[in-house]
Amino acid sequence: MNFSAWSIHRPLPAILVFILLTAAGLVAFNRLAVSQFPDLTVPVVNVTVVLPGASPSTLETQVTRRIEDATASIPGLRNMASIVNEGVSTTILNFEIEKDGTLAKDEVRDAIDRVRIDLPADVEPPIVSLVNVTGGDMLTYAVTADGWSDEELSWYIDDAVSKRLFALSGVGSVRRIGGVDREIRVALRPEAVQGFGVSPALISQQLARIQQEQPGGRTTVGGSEQAVRTLGTVETAADLADYPIFMPDGRSVRLSTLATVSDGNATLSQRTTLDGRPVIGFAVQRTTGSSEVDVGNTVRATVAELQQQQPRVRMVEVASSTEVAENSYRSSMHMLYEGAALAVAVVFFFLRDVRATLISAIALPLSIIPTFAVMYWLGFSLNMITLLALAVVVGILVDDAIVEVENIDRHLRMGKSPKQAALEAADEIGLAVIATSCTLAAVFIPVAFMPGIPGKFFREFGWTAAAAVMFSLLVARLITPMMSAYLLKPLPEHSGDSKLMQWYLRLVDRALRYRNRTLAIALGIFIGSLALLPLLQVTFIPPADGIQSNVLIELPPGTALDTTVDVAETARQRIADIPEITHVFVTAGSNSGANGPAGDLTSAELRKATLTIRWTDDRKLNQYQLESQVRERLADLPGVRLSFQGGEPGRALQLVLAGDDPVHLAAAARDVEREIRQLPGLGTVGSSAALVRPEIIVRPDPARAADLGVSTADIAATTRVATRGDYEQFLAKLNLPERQIPIRVQLDERALSDPTLLGQLRVPTASGGSVPLSSVADITTASGPSQIDRFDRRRNVTITVDLNGMAMGEVEKQIDRLPAITSLPPGVERQAAGDSEIFAEMFGGFAMAMVAGIFCVYGVLLLLFNHASQPITILVAVPLAACGAFGALLITGLDISLPVLIGLILLIGIAVKNSILLVDYAVMAEGQGMARHEALMDACHKRARPVIMTTLAMGAGMMPIALGFTADSSFRMPLAVAVIGGLITSTVLSLIVVPAAFTLVDDAETWVVSKFRRWDGAAPLAR
Repeated sequence: MNFSAWSIHRPLPAILVFILLTAAGLVAFNRLAVSQFPDLTVPVVNVTVVLPGASPSTLETQVTRRIEDATASIPGLRNMASIVNEGVSTTILNFEIEKDGTLAKDEVRDAIDRVRIDLPADVEPPIVSLVNVTGGDMLTYAVTADGWSDEELSWYIDDAVSKRLFALSGVGSVRRIGGVDREIRVALRPEAVQGFGVSPALISQQLARIQQEQPGGRTTVGGSEQAVRTLGTVETAADLADYPIFMPDGRSVRLSTLATVSDGNATLSQRTTLDGRPVIGFAVQRTTGSSEVDVGNTVRATVAELQQQQPRVRMVEVASSTEVAENSYRSSMHMLYEGAALAVAVVFFFLRDVRATLISAIALPLSIIPTFAVMYWLGFSLNMITLLALAVVVGILVDDAIVEVENIDRHLRMGKSPKQAALEAADEIGLAVIATSCTLAAVFIPVAFMPGIPGKFFREFGWTAAAAVMFSLLVARLITPMMSAYLLKPLPEHSGDSKLMQWYLRLVDRALRYRNRTLAIALGIFIGSLALLPLLQVTFIPPADGIQSNVLIELPPGTALDTTVDVAETARQRIADIPEITHVFVTAGSNSGANGPAGDLTSAELRKATLTIRWTDDRKLNQYQLESQVRERLADLPGVRLSFQGGEPGRALQLVLAGDDPVHLAAAARDVEREIRQLPGLGTVGSSAALVRPEIIVRPDPARAADLGVSTADIAATTRVATRGDYEQFLAKLNLPERQIPIRVQLDERALSDPTLLGQLRVPTASGGSVPLSSVADITTASGPSQIDRFDRRRNVTITVDLNGMAMGEVEKQIDRLPAITSLPPGVERQAAGDSEIFAEMFGGFAMAMVAGIFCVYGVLLLLFNHASQPITILVAVPLAACGAFGALLITGLDISLPVLIGLILLIGIAVKNSILLVDYAVMAEGQGMARHEALMDACHKRARPVIMTTLAMGAGMMPIALGFTADSSFRMPLAVAVIGGLITSTVLSLIVVPAAFTLVDDAETWVVSKFRRWDGAAPLAR
């Protein structure tokens, strides 16, 4: 069926179809989420087990290994990583991207339930959670309030702020940073405890048994049923002080006799400041699939309302990722408009007809707007990838319309009426237009099925571009001929060619007559383009110029929080006078990110601090230059490890060394880290190799403990309660109307500084008495690891290298040649992880997508042309694009990266489009009786103009991206530069080389056919 003729004769159905498509696209556009990058919904399940006070070595043996062994056989598990700190074991399970997250969480929970009985009895219930937030913190605020205490402000954030924000759609997490937690402190006086011979653990256990509110059953009174409750609770800390405590000898004393009871705050583990002033912060994360910009704006509006309701409270935004997403969205939309305007300008320059230009331009909105409906249906968002797909295909979208209009214009100049010209021209060019659009779709669709993390980027790009191209085909076959038939006017006949066309035809004639030389030159150009590859560096994602940087400061294990705060403030003061700094938000003792092979694992340590630096928007220096200044100013801080924590992918390279022998592993990691530091141009080099921390070892004497009837559990409980309080689940609670306040029993903190006090603690015996701890145990000092990192059930050390803007591939080559890497000790292996693993996966997937794309293009052309050799001729233009792409990257100094790979795949379809126009007309001319040479010359004569028009339109559409006039052009620019470079060479060369290749392939086909015919003819004689 000839759809173009049908649309010309019956225009209303086509108009109605596109009205509906446009309406659907506009509705979808308003509902699409806006984010910086596609949501990488990788199934990740966290298993957190808490055993307060336990050393990392103890947790590794008793908890972490059992968790890892239980979950290792779950189907679809890609890798696992564990980080073990004091009291906390966290195991992160990364599943294959195709795995359903809810199913993965259920399978992990079942596996943990099976080994729950093997875990220590005192551990808190394991927490199995599916990561349902996207990225890191979306918004971070610093909060102060005049006249409020830290406890009041902290509760205001936990209660009022969290409740309001959690009620917002798209908010996945609200986390308080800094502040204090209210608790009832029972500070035991050492002399009183020793005088009465009572164990601290006994006091804590008695309070937990007394402070109870329990159901007591039910009874019937007067014929009605009533519930029975047992209430043994107190209302205030003063009431608790009067509680009697029973002694082992049968006496009882008031709690106030043994301890000082106060309603106060828990021990501080985190402090935050903003530009040197104490504050309390909170951070907000969004859920997967929500709009980063919309959620951010809603959170900001809610924060503004909270400030109006509480005038004394001031909230300052100190960090944000929404601005980057919003700027990216706005710049992408501007590029879309600018590219469309330039493409339309190119059309008008060639046609010099307002009506013809309007007909071509209408293809842009009619192709792009319905694409939004497809994006919404597929669950995509308006992010840098999808908007980039639309921006780079802007010129392509008008191609089909340009070809149609140009062909109709040519028929009009033959003296035909507009309707007749539209009917005949659309029928003549129909197969070529369908072939060009289908080949582009055939290139993009295999890309959409790439595996792994890079496949997430390629998937949204591929489907978005393919949908837009197919809608442009619909426009070209339904709307463009119909509008041309009714809007264009008859034109005077035109004869004669321009000097440029005459020169081009003479060049084509020589190329056909000297076919072998032409093809040899083309082959030499292609080989030369491959020779450019070693001159180009390779990286994952081009470095971006962000608006904030995170500096992680690490001090030696055992460092007190006050010391960490002082060092962090010293660091802030050293960089405070950098003019590009807006704010410095310091979090001391924070959940500082530990970059492990499975991502950012968190560990609360008093010795760590994070400086979040917010840069000004209008600055001359880029982010890496500013970070170099920060690094120089902080380089001589004594006893400090300094590193920049990356937010965007491709910023840092992670090198993971794994082994079962911790001694050999630590030695190898030190050697590798030392040699990497000597490489020039890199930023900070950090290591997850934990420093040793001082420990006090209490080792029970079995013989003496057995004689006195003292168990190891009683010894552990005594020391634990005396130094930090009992486990959270065993603490007594004070019930308030809106919350529960824990009651923590421990020795007075001032007494804990006495090293001899631990041995004087009383431990209960089996006879009901008590003995000093030193009489049943030996107390010594030692050291142990402050943190244990594991990857795939082996200990590992992750060395994080800040690339400082250098290409990841080049840095990896340098690291691979280091002697410490080439001669790792036995039992120590290097494992792929992090961005370097994605980097390798990306190139493997790209090669597969290239091969699949070319095969699909051949298959589509084979079906459309019903000829085996013609698609080969058309594909000759594909390698000709490589020269321009690589050359443009070399001239502009850009690296081969993820956007460049997307551009190279795009070039396959673009290069093929030009060849199709030439080959299709040549075949058609031959079918009308023309000789091959004359048919090729006529094809070049008739199709050179639309080829050049479409090339210039595509180039003009991508020119705003290549020039990088908009914000954050680092990701888009390499793609546009590669495409424009490849577009130029493939167009120029294909106009000359494709006709010559056509003759060669045609002769080869004739020779093969003649051989088969000769064999068929000889066969009967052989019988």
